Amino acid sequence: MLEAARRRTRPRKHDLYDVFCAVLYFIGSGAAWRSLPADFPPWRTVHEYFTQWTTARGGQTTLLEQVLRELGRSEDIEKLRVLMTPR
Repeated sequence: MLEAARRRTRPRKHDLYDVFCAVLYFIGSGAAWRSLPADFPPWRTVHEYFTQWTTARGGQTTLLEQVLRELGRSEDIEKLRVLMTPR
């Protein structure tokens, strides 16, 4: 699902799986973007994908929510909703 959502521009510098794992780490830990472990792609890259994947389109659920639902990760969906709630 995430691969299909990609705009075809240039080759990826970072593996999409690594970016997705970093997003899951962020959701699970609630840590700041800049504190992502060095094993993951750069935090700015991960943040950009997170922003694209959590942009609501036409009142539908976000792409990231759809993927998490497909994987059966309802706890992560709830954490994501808390993160996305304006303060």
